[in-house]
Amino acid sequence: MTEAEFVVVANRLPVDRDDDGGWRSSPGGLVAALEPVMRKADGAWVGWPGKADLEIAPFDFDGMRLVPIMLTADDVELYYEGFSNDTIWPLYHDVISAPRYRRAWWDAYIDVNSRFARAAADVAAPGATVWVQDYQLQLVPQMLRELRPDLTIGYFHHIPFPAYGLYSQLPWRKQVLEGLLGADVIGFQRVADAGNFARAVRRQLHLETKASGIRVPQPDGTVRVSLAKAFPISIDADVYIELAQRPEIRERARQIRAELGHPRRILLGVDRLDYTKGIRHRLKAFGELLDDGTVTVTDVTLVQVASPSRERVDAYMQLRDEIELRVGRINGDYDTTGHTAVRYLHQAYPREEMVALYLAADVMLVTALRDGMNLVAKEYVASRVDNRGVLVLSEFAGAADELGSALRINPHDIDGLKQAIVQAIEMPPAEQGRRMRSMRRRVREHDVEKWSREFLRALEKTRAERSKW
Repeated sequence: MTEAEFVVVANRLPVDRDDDGGWRSSPGGLVAALEPVMRKADGAWVGWPGKADLEIAPFDFDGMRLVPIMLTADDVELYYEGFSNDTIWPLYHDVISAPRYRRAWWDAYIDVNSRFARAAADVAAPGATVWVQDYQLQLVPQMLRELRPDLTIGYFHHIPFPAYGLYSQLPWRKQVLEGLLGADVIGFQRVADAGNFARAVRRQLHLETKASGIRVPQPDGTVRVSLAKAFPISIDADVYIELAQRPEIRERARQIRAELGHPRRILLGVDRLDYTKGIRHRLKAFGELLDDGTVTVTDVTLVQVASPSRERVDAYMQLRDEIELRVGRINGDYDTTGHTAVRYLHQAYPREEMVALYLAADVMLVTALRDGMNLVAKEYVASRVDNRGVLVLSEFAGAADELGSALRINPHDIDGLKQAIVQAIEMPPAEQGRRMRSMRRRVREHDVEKWSREFLRALEKTRAERSKW
């Protein structure tokens, strides 16, 4: 296999398997963020192809070298559905759902992380740069450093990193911190996340931290400095701007409004079906606005796209039942023959359809209870080339740090959320334009290319400094 100068290591490959055995580019925030980077680099992507027991040789796709990692059905159950998504995910999202700690899951997590690390070590050229992605692979940086000390290693954490009082619950808290500290640069979405990580390192490993640097003792008696700081992720804004200007997509936006009965205002929620997204809070607030007569079904419709997610995990199956029951009750109480209160769509859509929905929607509701960034908020802003529309944004989403002209809300405050929805519905066009222009300027200036460039520049700086030792 050809050795690569730049390697991305992520839980998933950036492709999905077609029914006919071919491959297609897969949707999702991580893929959207890294695809432009990979195409410009002479690199390889190490990841799982998405189906259990699927063993495939490395192959090329759309200008990228893909290196599949085979996971058995047991691996998927224990490492992915178990430790990654039933231990780490709820713990790191402020224990909105109770995490479960099982030793068999942890053992599987170690085993799978070691396989990813070995695959990256095998494909990386001497002195190459390796960029590890996200919470499923927190042990890979240190494992990779032990295998290949010549590499420059980065790690980016796409989800929140919890406050120390929560993180300290994890039985394997020291091992995870040590795994992450194998990286030269550890990136987080928010300054607060980087601070939480540094605090955990001081409390658990008793290491010295100064500014963004963490002094990490090495086996040979030297000290290596790991940089832990915020690098807020973004989107390829130009893609959304170009799509939003296409006549056929603008026409599709008009069709969507017509299909919904031409309501005065369309509210939109776009989320994975996940308990961290605040979908229940959003539905409760909208239902109460209908109950008290503040809005009517003929005037306002809520479109909720809830793409399927982790459907074999108990907490997600229960969440789907709760949301669909609530949607059914709201619609049963308020639907007319010509208008639907909530148009609920439990499916994923291509990017073109999403941009049409963004253009059709007067108000975007991002009510996350905890979110690393929330790229949907940025996609909506980028798509609004008409400088119209209102973004209602949770203060607990990383995007709130950057999109200061959004209507910020605490999703737990249902009365406050209702007030923000009414304010968004009634906002004059001039104020919409002022707010949207400010947010669009930020999204265009700080796009995914700038995000990756800043992170890789920090990695290159650590490489240069190491060469002086």
